Amino acid sequence: MFERPDRGLSVVLVSINFGDPDYAESLAELKLLADTAGLKVVDVVEGKRDRPDAAHFAGTGKVEEIGEAVRAHGADLVIFNHELSPVQERNLERRLQCRVLDRTALILDIFALRARSGAGQLQVELAQLRHYATRLVRGWTHLERQKGGIGMRGGPGETQLEIDRRLIANKIKTIEAKLDKLERSRAIQRRARKRGGVLSVSLVGYTNAGKSTLFNALTHAGVYAADQLFATLDTTSRKLWLPDTGQVILSDTVGFITHLPHALVAAFHATLEEAVQADLLLHVVDSASPNRERQVLEVNKVLAEIGAEHLPQILVWNKVDLTGVTPAVLRGECGNIARVSLSAKTGAGIELLRQSLVEFVDTRRKQSAALAESEQHGME
Repeated sequence: MFERPDRGLSVVLVSINFGDPDYAESLAELKLLADTAGLKVVDVVEGKRDRPDAAHFAGTGKVEEIGEAVRAHGADLVIFNHELSPVQERNLERRLQCRVLDRTALILDIFALRARSGAGQLQVELAQLRHYATRLVRGWTHLERQKGGIGMRGGPGETQLEIDRRLIANKIKTIEAKLDKLERSRAIQRRARKRGGVLSVSLVGYTNAGKSTLFNALTHAGVYAADQLFATLDTTSRKLWLPDTGQVILSDTVGFITHLPHALVAAFHATLEEAVQADLLLHVVDSASPNRERQVLEVNKVLAEIGAEHLPQILVWNKVDLTGVTPAVLRGECGNIARVSLSAKTGAGIELLRQSLVEFVDTRRKQSAALAESEQHGME
């Protein structure tokens, strides 16, 4: 057995290329994720395979190479840029004699550091419990002991593993009940806004695209914004006053990432619900990123997963101050606004976005009025 630190400082990253076209971008993101988590990357081990090894994910030779890197640098943590099965994690830890995490566990760790609101912390805890519930079999000898007898928690002959699983299942039910209560409260607030004719606009986009900076530029909210992955986890909503139009509710949501684990999407359903229920999505894009087109596809993939693919979108081509592009509005074939180029950091083009929002709100209200009039005539 070995000592299992809850959090290591020095880490060896492992990334295996299975022919994924996103491989280079995914590895670059893994390095950023490790940096965001406050870890020191001492080595990166790469390899190529046709398919994962059932026992260790990487092949025998590659596992030995990883072990040499761990020993050479005195690393106490290995992180795979993939999702590992519980058996693979356990086998790797026995071979490498240090803690092993997968990409999902790393993201969960960052989420735990970033969550501030009660709802956000509950969602992170739920995702962690669901993830680690399948990993109770890893290298803990006390889980093999039987628990039973007078005054002992658990029934006769119940193993510690079974007790832990039951306790986790009960905790998950408790958290789900709390989140359900919070969601019902949010639903009541949204219905009240709808009855009052207040439109809802949500900022969505790839993590680090500049959503929070844009949110602050539009609302002067002072929301935390930083050049790091997942700087914002908790949905923040503010009233935004538009000239000659009135107010709308603008919401900032969690950023997306390549291969965002499904468990995290499910756990953050309550946070992402603001995007699902919005009248308009402002899809913020880092226009300076060479991978912007693929990032747009990744965001749209998650939007489809949460049922928000049908909502109207305006692409916000952010960070034009880094590209030299002049702020402008691009219209689609039907004359609707398809894209606005701007810089949330410098403020260039922000007024163009405000005008685009005014146009959208006016058009939406005219459509609603025409529909109401049509229904009234139908009733007559």
